[in-house]
Amino acid sequence: MKSVVIVGGGTAGWMTAAVLARLTAAGIDVTLVESEEIGTVGVGEATIPSLHDYNQRLGIDEDAFVRATSATFKLGIEFVDWRRVGARYLHPFGTFGRDVQGVKFHQLLLRAQRDADSAGTLEDYCLTAVAARLARFTRPSRDPAAVLSSLRYAFHFDAGLYATFLRERAVGEGVTRVEGRIGSVELSPDSGDITTVVLSDGRRVAGDFFVDCSGFRSLLLGEALGVPFVSWQRWLPCDRALAVPSAPTAPLLPYTRATAEKAGWRWRIPLQHRVGNGHVYASAFVDDQRAADALLGGLDGAASAEPRALRFTAGVRERLWERNCVAIGLAGGFLEPLESTSIHLIQSGIARLMSLFPGAATAPVERDTYNRLLGTEYRQIRDFIILHYHATERSDSDFWQHCRTTPPPDTLAEKLALWRERGRVLPEPGELFTDDSWVAVLAGQDAAPAALDPLLAALPCDEAGRFLHHLHGVIAQTAAAMPDHAAFIARHCASAHGR
Repeated sequence: MKSVVIVGGGTAGWMTAAVLARLTAAGIDVTLVESEEIGTVGVGEATIPSLHDYNQRLGIDEDAFVRATSATFKLGIEFVDWRRVGARYLHPFGTFGRDVQGVKFHQLLLRAQRDADSAGTLEDYCLTAVAARLARFTRPSRDPAAVLSSLRYAFHFDAGLYATFLRERAVGEGVTRVEGRIGSVELSPDSGDITTVVLSDGRRVAGDFFVDCSGFRSLLLGEALGVPFVSWQRWLPCDRALAVPSAPTAPLLPYTRATAEKAGWRWRIPLQHRVGNGHVYASAFVDDQRAADALLGGLDGAASAEPRALRFTAGVRERLWERNCVAIGLAGGFLEPLESTSIHLIQSGIARLMSLFPGAATAPVERDTYNRLLGTEYRQIRDFIILHYHATERSDSDFWQHCRTTPPPDTLAEKLALWRERGRVLPEPGELFTDDSWVAVLAGQDAAPAALDPLLAALPCDEAGRFLHHLHGVIAQTAAAMPDHAAFIARHCASAHGR
């Protein structure tokens, strides 16, 4: 292995380049080819806590990152009108309460809610959720005994600024950037491997290994190598999106908002210098003009540009690593950004590539392992997103009737059956979304389970009630003592792009 070529910039390309830059110390040339003429999708402005691992791996100072990308802190996602019109709940990043004698906390609370109206909501027992509702933020405590240690957070950031931030690091560490559009791709007549990408002006960039970050076009994996795309549109019918920035408004909320519409949903992502907004919708159920009207009519501040249109199909390539090429990001698959997993899947693809990085030739077991692990992760995230559409009481439009009545994948159907029987949640080992995440969405959108864990009988109701009352008070007190989100940013990491 002497050279790696990354095709495409944007978030996927430069996240990949920033990590692969370490290969230059081993004598491997790393080149990224991109064209300023080709725009990026730019909807991946909300993240999940796993981004901490990526930034720490690169040694990125968090305050410097927040300033450079005009970022804000994210404690979770608020879902509005998903269960029914008028209902709302939070999917926070932190944990709910504390398990007691092997009994899950949500079981304890479900029993208390069944027996008394004063038990409170699930959110009342999660510090991250309570802080989000109060628009407060501080970093977690390192003391595991402190309630503040349960806080979890991610970021909202400007994806264009993030790509620029990483490009400067990658180029400074030895990655070569080539400006130009790719006109054709050459394959070896013997092996079928990619050998060269030819730019539209005739320049040639050869490599031993290629990373496809070319977006929806999937120039290498899809077009050149012909790896088929598997559509998941029957479960996830949304196929279009409109994105538009708007002026910032107060308060500066530390969470993303996803508001369900008649045929899709709208996102709201607050940054320091603007708010990112969008409408993901199904063209089979609503026309483009009505979708645009819903988006613009739902803005909190004045639009600062015209809406930009995107088209997509939910799904993934049959294989994400084929011959001497790996696809990262949209070139490999797409799941709508309902749970902010787009950047995580980029990060996960990069991390697994580094763990299985090939030598002079790719061993089939390396490629097969990569495809199995990433394919499983895509399917697990797919199921979690389908859950939001399927577990609903809404029947006020053809779209929601379709989503509610379409049988889910068997893997999701099993999880739903476990929840509806006795309120049990058992994610697969290594699954991205924890049992707290599943509980947040199931409790927020699905009916209460028919029964509860029989082990609850070992926990006296009065003793459990005192425990809940104490925990409720400690969490409320801790959240109230936290600084205002906007004030925290102003003190520690205000951006030059900010308000």
